[in-house]
Amino acid sequence: MEEPARPFRVLGIQQIAVGALDKAPLRTLWVDLLGATPVGDYRSESENVDEDIAEVGAGLGRCEIDLMTPLRPDGRPRVADPALNHIGLWIDDLQAAVGWLGNRGVRFTPGGIRKGASGFDVCFIHPKGSADAPQGGCGVLIELVQAPQAVIDAFDAAAR
Repeated sequence: MEEPARPFRVLGIQQIAVGALDKAPLRTLWVDLLGATPVGDYRSESENVDEDIAEVGAGLGRCEIDLMTPLRPDGRPRVADPALNHIGLWIDDLQAAVGWLGNRGVRFTPGGIRKGASGFDVCFIHPKGSADAPQGGCGVLIELVQAPQAVIDAFDAAAR
């Protein structure tokens, strides 16, 4: 039986998230030394995170850098462990991606598709598989981010 075509595309990296117990060294490295531009912040008790949002690049080539510290250092999730907390990928059809991947045994974190810190719909692939969904992120938390139409259009134009 032929495998059905993947109903979505990964368009590029939307963000990386790095964590530490103290945000000052993160800001020193990413903002002061590397020149990332601060653009906002996000705080969530349920996600145990206090983050500064910065960006590198410009236009459709920009990448978000989330500088994360835990609200409760001993709480879960442990946003500072590992230090590279997660990567975010632009997806052209998030609903289709989640359905297709889920049907192939990919494990997602609780919460399903929801609005993320930057206002885009997101869903996370769990770093580890389980008995019911054996395929995880091979130790990496992966955020799937619904790409806005401008990113989809730019990807299509560059692919021609």
